[in-house]
Amino acid sequence: MRDFAISDDPAVQAQLDRLGALSVPDGRLGLETIRALLDRLGNPHDSLSPVFHVAGTNGKGSTCAFLRAMLEAEGLKVHATTSPHLVRYNERIRVAGKLIEDSALASILAEVLNAGEDLNPSFFEVTIAASFLAFSRTPADACVIEVGLGGRFDATNVIEHPAVCGIAALGIDHERFLLAPEEGVPTNPLARIAFEKAGITKSTVPLVTQSYPPEAELEIERSAMAAGAPLAMRGRDWHASHATLLTYADRDGELTLPLPAMPGAHQAENAGLAVAMLRHQDCLSVSPEAMAAGIRAARWPARMQLLTPSSLAAGREVWLDGGHNANAGEAIAAHFEGQQIHLILGMIAGKDPAALTAPLAASIASLIVVPIEGQDFQPVQNFGPQAREAGDVMEALAALPDDGLPVLIAGSLYLAGNVLKLTGELPD
Repeated sequence: MRDFAISDDPAVQAQLDRLGALSVPDGRLGLETIRALLDRLGNPHDSLSPVFHVAGTNGKGSTCAFLRAMLEAEGLKVHATTSPHLVRYNERIRVAGKLIEDSALASILAEVLNAGEDLNPSFFEVTIAASFLAFSRTPADACVIEVGLGGRFDATNVIEHPAVCGIAALGIDHERFLLAPEEGVPTNPLARIAFEKAGITKSTVPLVTQSYPPEAELEIERSAMAAGAPLAMRGRDWHASHATLLTYADRDGELTLPLPAMPGAHQAENAGLAVAMLRHQDCLSVSPEAMAAGIRAARWPARMQLLTPSSLAAGREVWLDGGHNANAGEAIAAHFEGQQIHLILGMIAGKDPAALTAPLAASIASLIVVPIEGQDFQPVQNFGPQAREAGDVMEALAALPDDGLPVLIAGSLYLAGNVLKLTGELPD
């Protein structure tokens, strides 16, 4: 499976073709390659504005969206790099609040690829190097940087002096990489995941986290102690609850904030983490009013996104979510609790269909499985005897009974990107 990227701009596509041809020796770990590549580019990561560095299994992208929206509501200019993209590669690099323009993207990718031609960097290493290079050349007040995979060996982990580090919700995902056998690491799966995510911890830099099961909390505490990082853990150092409002409290006092516009109770959890990260750093000041405005304004496509009513499925709600692991399944199920839905699922090979079908079991009125263009995907027989198959999303929608029940399209961010392309609701 490759992280395919296409562009309507020929100059960008020429560089994306080079990017797509990269391969990484199986089992390569470490930051040596990204450091060597950045060194050839003048180490742009050493001259960035204050960095907000976010890891986690679920919710890290949404946390980044809340951070960016709150910082921008304060009137600050914000660079951001997140992954994966849904429709256009440009979504990965946001320069001073706007997606990178095609002309700048083509130029900067060419510069990075040329510099690292003999280093055999990965798709993600080139992307992060291009992001940091673009950020270093345009003034901004802050950088929001999402970890791609894990944390300890993630290409973003070359940032030595962030303003604050954050860890969102933890769960079991990307087992092939994050649970690979290695001496001297935790053997308990969730403890190992926590160990990998906490690899972004830096000396004297505040580490702000959600609350976790004991085995994960212990690993994060160990990482913070070993690095000499101040630790602010939810439930101990900061608190957040949400009913009709988001109520936040820490040693500096209490805040009463609005709930996010983004659907799902889990988004209030992510907003709480973003608030805590802002409150536990001292590089930038963000007012409670800006926090409130940012929480209301933040959007994160394909995360419980209600699609605009259209010919896609006239007369019924259509929801889109890219979640593909058990934690995502539980969050989605909580949103649809007590409702019946038609579920259209597409999952890439290696993912567990039960991660979504099990928590949603009480809500599933029908289940249709679709392929994912350009990816190896789970066949219909892996979804249980109740599952039917369709050639694509439109065929699946056409096969639904005329009962008005809502539809959920889920299981993969790749599938979600294809749906957004189909509807024209492109991330901006």
